[in-house]
Amino acid sequence: MNRIFQKFLQSGINLFSMGAKCREDNTHDMDMNPDAETTNPEWKVYFDGNFWEPSGKGHAGTEIRLDRQFEWAGHHWIIPSAYSCNKELILDFCMCTPAEDIRKFMKKWDLTPENDSCLNFTQEQQLQIDLDNPLCLDIIPCLKLNGTTMQASHSCSVVFNPCLPDEINNEPEAKWVLKHYELDTSYGWMIFRVAFLWPDKRRPAIKSLSLTMEQQPFRMPGPHFKIHSPGDQFAFSHPISETKYTLTVQKLEQQTLSQNRMDSDRWLYPTHFTTMSYTLSPEPDNDISIHDCADNDKPLEVAPATDSFSPEVQTDLACIDIIGGADEPTIILCGNNNQANLHVAYSTLHFKPVSDDIEWRIEFNIIRFSKKTFLLI
Repeated sequence: MNRIFQKFLQSGINLFSMGAKCREDNTHDMDMNPDAETTNPEWKVYFDGNFWEPSGKGHAGTEIRLDRQFEWAGHHWIIPSAYSCNKELILDFCMCTPAEDIRKFMKKWDLTPENDSCLNFTQEQQLQIDLDNPLCLDIIPCLKLNGTTMQASHSCSVVFNPCLPDEINNEPEAKWVLKHYELDTSYGWMIFRVAFLWPDKRRPAIKSLSLTMEQQPFRMPGPHFKIHSPGDQFAFSHPISETKYTLTVQKLEQQTLSQNRMDSDRWLYPTHFTTMSYTLSPEPDNDISIHDCADNDKPLEVAPATDSFSPEVQTDLACIDIIGGADEPTIILCGNNNQANLHVAYSTLHFKPVSDDIEWRIEFNIIRFSKKTFLLI
């Protein structure tokens, strides 16, 4: 769903922590029947439950009231309770955001129900919107029980936004959580629940419990540049460390993918792309990447759908995804090159070879806030 209004005003914290699986974009019956009345079930927390399906297998967890509050990453946080289950310890996090910050964010990007399509914003603008969103923060929580680190198992999250228009309702589950924990509804809230496995697969006596909050690196768009031939250089500075770097182009090469890699009889995909081999001096940590500013050419439908279950067109393909299936689509380190520290950036895909100079964008993986540890018990 390319809906910025939903994505950026109701998006949740993404949890990246030791194999934790984030349950996102959950569908609720209210989406299908918005006039239906809801009655909140009895408040119980199960190790395999979530905000939308709170019931689970086995016995409900025993609540351990914590009522811990702290300031971190520009937000006020409340850890109201933990829940001791047979297999896991479950922790609820509540991140508070002033309504005025949300209103400023919405006004800056003119985010309204009518202006809710990602097509209205460039890739770079979408990155910046994600960075500006006061209700979104990627974190790595680390929980230590009696001095032993616990492994995160799974998580879920809901958002309460007091600035949403009347025609767009907040999730009833979010309102339920706010009511249960008596949170102030004049603020925005990001509430997420994460389950941590007992270290020895058995529920021990809890003598101490500490929580370390760490920010997940995020992508920050940087300067644009164009190069024409090998030997061209571009100088830039890191926005945080202020280290000055020089990018030197070693090789430009136009390449073509085989249509067989696309595995589609219905759609004709673009196959032409450009690779740019380059070096960076000084050699950075793995926190700088190069991206093509242009979008992929849109695939062409060459045959009708054979049935209603035919796969939809993929418009966000990146050539390195097709070549190697890498998570990062635009930059790799070529270890078998004769020149040390040689990197390769891949352009977007086009139906015809690109004759003009490509406009590239530098992106930085940034951490704004230092990690911090808080004693819960």
